Amino acid sequence: MSRPARFDRGHTDDLLTYLAASPSPYHAVANAAERLEKAGFRHVEETDAWDGTTGGKYVLRGGALIAWFVPEGAEPHTPFRIVGAHTDSPNLRVKPLPDTGAAGWRQVAVELYGGTLLNTWLDRDLGLAGRITLRDGRDVLVNIDRPLLRVPQLAIHLDRGANDGLKLDRQKHMQPIWGLGDDVQEGDLIAFVAEEAGVDAAEVAGWDLMPHPVEAPAYLGRDRELVAGPRMDNLLSVHAGAAALAAAATGNLPHIPVLAAFDHEENGSQSDTGADGPLLGSVLERSVHARGGSPEDRARALAGTICLSSDTGHAVHPNYPERHDPTHHPRANGGPILKVNVNMRYATDGSGRAVFAEACEKAGVPFQNFVSNNAMPCGTTIGPITAARHGIKTVDIGVAILSMHSARELCGADDPFLLANALTAFLEN
Repeated sequence: MSRPARFDRGHTDDLLTYLAASPSPYHAVANAAERLEKAGFRHVEETDAWDGTTGGKYVLRGGALIAWFVPEGAEPHTPFRIVGAHTDSPNLRVKPLPDTGAAGWRQVAVELYGGTLLNTWLDRDLGLAGRITLRDGRDVLVNIDRPLLRVPQLAIHLDRGANDGLKLDRQKHMQPIWGLGDDVQEGDLIAFVAEEAGVDAAEVAGWDLMPHPVEAPAYLGRDRELVAGPRMDNLLSVHAGAAALAAAATGNLPHIPVLAAFDHEENGSQSDTGADGPLLGSVLERSVHARGGSPEDRARALAGTICLSSDTGHAVHPNYPERHDPTHHPRANGGPILKVNVNMRYATDGSGRAVFAEACEKAGVPFQNFVSNNAMPCGTTIGPITAARHGIKTVDIGVAILSMHSARELCGADDPFLLANALTAFLEN
């Protein structure tokens, strides 16, 4: 029997707020942690000894967050229910020596992160956000959320063939401008960022900074039935996962609900904060041991664990329908998608489908099936990595969107809260 929905359009309203406030993975996890703390979760340090007390806890490491709720009566071998997602999005990242320029323009040297859709970054007003690390080891978040940078496109008068096939050189054509002047001084950008953050530039020892579009997320369309905004791949899932975990955190669950929000999915997940790193396994193992468990208890817990890997997928594009599978047509506002690829680019199998179908049925949420056109390469997610690294059943799901990897993506306005309701039912079931 389905339960009353926990989330409605107010969830989507809050998603817009979350996207605007989370221009970097570091902001994304800080804002998710703030929402969890309001639900009673508490921060635990990895360097501290952990206890086996009940309640909600979370760990922050860089741009990653692992949060879990230990219900009353949980045994050391109690299995986990995990919602997995990622906090990073394709974008531009500031280089170690950022101050550059040419022809009287001051520019910022950037690297390209992930599979960035380059042309969507042209002629946009960009802010700058991320973190700076001080000499004493402290990280300070910074968000300059106003027009500061711009990657200018070449005028059509100087490239008459631009509309017949724009070709961008990744090194030469993607460096943003941020002022005028021939005298480029090393340290100017970081001195400016430090001033904005309220710290002494001499104390800045490192930085992880990235431009972001400053245009606010917004409802779109005659009936406001769509949402346009940045970083929906995959902060939409992080936001839904945090909301679902907070809603499911009660004292009588037969398992331990978990949110695992990783960094670096867009470049392979191989880092200390990525899904192919040790963070999730370490947290789960320490949770078992904190409750008096043994390696046998850990093995029993993982054998009964299930993970929903939530990431965005492709809605059918009305201008390019031939690029999609002819019999699987996910639509905006049609509910979350179940992602299948028999070559294990997604981790879903038949038994995993049954798990997700049951969660959606209990939540009263419709879901859709997604497979790629056989003639098109299929993307992948943290799902297969999580399944292989930890030996746990994993199911790949998400929300169908347009313009994936653009600086500004598009989804149905109902799908975020439909996803959150399905995730809540999964964590509670």
